[in-house]
Amino acid sequence: MATLLSRMSRAFGLERVSDVSTASPTPAGSPVSTLFDADPRSALKHHFGFDAFRPLQEEIVADVLAGRDVFALLPTGGGKSLTFQLPAVMAPGLTVVVSPLIALMKDQVDGMTAAGIAATFLNSTLDADEARKRLRGLHEGAYRLLYLAPERLALSHVTNDLRAWNVVRFAIDEAHCISEWGHDFRPEYRRLSELRKSFPGVPILALTATATDRVRDDIVSSLGLRDPQCYVASFNRPNLTYRVSPKGDTFRQLATFVRARKKESGIVYASSRRQVETLAEKLRDAGIAALPYHAGLENAERAYNQERFVRDDARVICATVAFGMGINKSNVRYVVHYDLPKNLESYYQETGRAGRDGLAAECVLFFSPADAAKQLGFLDEKEPRERALGLEGLRTMQHYAETDACRRVTLLAHFGETFAMEDCGGCDNCLAPRARFDGTIVAQKFLSTVVRVRQAGGFSVGLNHLVDVLVGRETEKVRDWHHDALSTFGIGKGTARPQWLAIGRELVRLGLLRQTPGLRSVIELTESGRRTLLERTSVHLTAAAPAMATSRSERVHDDIACDESLFEELRTLRKSLADERDVPAYVIFPDTTLRAMARDVPRGADELRRIAGVGDRKLADYGDAFLAAIARYEGARREPATPRA
Repeated sequence: MATLLSRMSRAFGLERVSDVSTASPTPAGSPVSTLFDADPRSALKHHFGFDAFRPLQEEIVADVLAGRDVFALLPTGGGKSLTFQLPAVMAPGLTVVVSPLIALMKDQVDGMTAAGIAATFLNSTLDADEARKRLRGLHEGAYRLLYLAPERLALSHVTNDLRAWNVVRFAIDEAHCISEWGHDFRPEYRRLSELRKSFPGVPILALTATATDRVRDDIVSSLGLRDPQCYVASFNRPNLTYRVSPKGDTFRQLATFVRARKKESGIVYASSRRQVETLAEKLRDAGIAALPYHAGLENAERAYNQERFVRDDARVICATVAFGMGINKSNVRYVVHYDLPKNLESYYQETGRAGRDGLAAECVLFFSPADAAKQLGFLDEKEPRERALGLEGLRTMQHYAETDACRRVTLLAHFGETFAMEDCGGCDNCLAPRARFDGTIVAQKFLSTVVRVRQAGGFSVGLNHLVDVLVGRETEKVRDWHHDALSTFGIGKGTARPQWLAIGRELVRLGLLRQTPGLRSVIELTESGRRTLLERTSVHLTAAAPAMATSRSERVHDDIACDESLFEELRTLRKSLADERDVPAYVIFPDTTLRAMARDVPRGADELRRIAGVGDRKLADYGDAFLAAIARYEGARREPATPRA
């Protein structure tokens, strides 16, 4: 057996393990779960403390238990993990979870351990003793879930070892990483296509929160899913409020926004490492506990900063897009984009890290057209196909930032979903619609320029060249193509160039102009634009967006109103218990559970168990402490005030 374990250790990239004891494995805090052979709803309450499933969870769990291949697209916070965690404790065998980041593995295993479920991970962070315990436990069937990185799972000698561990299913988390059409393609995920060949009889569950139709098809094809049951939940995150604010004194706006939420956790995304470092330093100088996170930091510092944020020791993390996929922190109350994301898929996924617990959260994007120009500069360095995809993504992102329509409608439409309501009540354009003005004259000037340029040379040009003609800018191309001789040359000198660019983009959004796809995009007149020009139809344009209000959203916590003072008491207790156990606070209980306690004020174990999120293991481990804290609070509140002498 020692030889077998030593070979497995080398296969997983762990230190060599020797002199292995044959004693029964006893991983700290990871008892072997008793199989709960009941219906899924009973098991859900027993293990996780919930009385009801979230949308589509129950159907997915049933198909997984039946041994079918499944593709599931559930929004962030929609409970993807439960769809493989619950089946893992309801039937014998090992569920292998493919996870992209070490931090995510540890986070998930911490959560399973707190719920009394035997789960583990294998990676190079383990020392020899811990590796030996886990490998022995896997060999003896002590675990229900094993988390592995995709590059390890694709190794042939690793798959050979997995065959000895009674693997009954594979769960591929963040499955969109397998698609070259996706926003976060990872080559190591592509090698997961070998899974079906290596384990032809083992069902596969593919999970993602972000995928267009093309990416979904690519996932199913790449993984070789056989007649899969496909589930696509709504992309709508009703608890999130979306806002876009024009850049001005942007850091002052950011600092004011964060100060108004001093007890809450938030993520601030920036486009460069230097910007991340600068923002974190300036926020600290402003008295805000903020830390940087980017790929340029030493591994130890990056992991330390992430851990402090996850443990609520630092309230704000300033990060590049390198941060987030491995974060399961449920109580992020806001996500701020200091710069323009590269596409709507990235934006949706990054904003999705807010409000994972279902409570209201805010998503703010600071926008300047100059950010788009900066992104275009980065795209110039890409290969033609990648650049074309990047341009397409950037245009949809800029359209989202500039539209006066409901942002939720715009966002969901990108993923092929129709939002039926005219007013979502959860974005700046619905909460405070922007003013409109009569833009007929400027629209006529722009449309006329498009026509004159086309007539002059028989070809169309791009947006920037059209604006050059409007403002009378004598560039080399304007002179070479004799566009300085057009009747519309310089007719827009009274309006600044950035405003003309914004007007042109709005005319595209209104359908009066069309912007062709591809690397050399040009602007063309549509039939609607032609009629507007000939008939001099009135055109109404949108005024510039006002600076964002930094006050807290009125929607925050509306869904679980409670005694805020008691909630703070319980939050303090949770932090203390989490620090003692060396786990993030939300592993003990999420904010939703604490707020329900502060609302219902349970007075005994039976009442506490009725609260969502209180499973049997957590009731046994933490119930007495929380009931005692509630009793103390209630007692102090009922005590009569001591009369003054």
